[in-house]
Amino acid sequence: MEQKSMTALVSAFSRAYHSENNDVKIFNDSVARLLLSEQEYSQIEKSMAQGIQFFNPGFSGSDVDALRWIVDNQLSPSPLGRSAFTEQALKNAVNSGARQYLIFAAGYDSFAYRQPEWASRLQIFELDHPLMCMEKQKRINSIYEKKPDNLTYLPIDLAVTAIDEYLFAHTEFDRSKLSFCSLLGISYYLSKENFTNLIKGISNTVCTGSTIVFDYPDQDTYTDKAGERTKKQAMLAGGAGEAMLASYSYFDMEALLSNYGFLIYEHLEPKEITEHYFAEYNRANPQHIMSAFDNVNYCLAVKK
Repeated sequence: MEQKSMTALVSAFSRAYHSENNDVKIFNDSVARLLLSEQEYSQIEKSMAQGIQFFNPGFSGSDVDALRWIVDNQLSPSPLGRSAFTEQALKNAVNSGARQYLIFAAGYDSFAYRQPEWASRLQIFELDHPLMCMEKQKRINSIYEKKPDNLTYLPIDLAVTAIDEYLFAHTEFDRSKLSFCSLLGISYYLSKENFTNLIKGISNTVCTGSTIVFDYPDQDTYTDKAGERTKKQAMLAGGAGEAMLASYSYFDMEALLSNYGFLIYEHLEPKEITEHYFAEYNRANPQHIMSAFDNVNYCLAVKK
């Protein structure tokens, strides 16, 4: 794994672009822009605008228009929608007693650095590949004098290390406290076996009543039935050396979760996601309508 994950960089760029260029926001990440250097931001802007014919053959317009189209249609829908879904669910969980927030594959997630007052009750754990953790902390250290007191970095390679054994060895994590686990963007890049092992490990670790939230690609994702945006996204990820590996039907996912003691409490498909999280933005931006990403579902499950 390279120190700089292209997927993580583009995700941060898309969140930053959306926050800086819209008054009505699907999700407001006020820190994402700070995590990118001027050179990185400019390079992504330029490369995306120049790739408009890949994303939208026959497009006619300026580079500024091309960039806006690509961000709104290809880059932003997933990072914005799933973050809005997760942080609303997190707030609800905190109000119901959750006291630990585990961010798996945290990448350039910025919640700990823009956390609202209600999050002060949480102990936040950012889990990611050791190289990614180092890269993230280097960026953070150039922006902030110190990390939040309620944040702990936990370097781990989720593809090779059992999460239950790993967390059992860290005294900062308390198995008796309700936990909220965010697994955004993970299910695409782990094999079904590794994703299953991750769910199993979390189940072995967290107490009854704890929550997991994640997005996942549906059963049509890698077939001819997939949406055009999905096909292009898979091509981009593969070209960046971060190939997508798995997809699931609702019944696949329900069975997987049930096997390890989780019950699905909320499940949203693209149309429902658009209605729940994109409607206000779309009313304010009729010239730049955005919709939830094709073939991607959101799931919230609770340990029984």
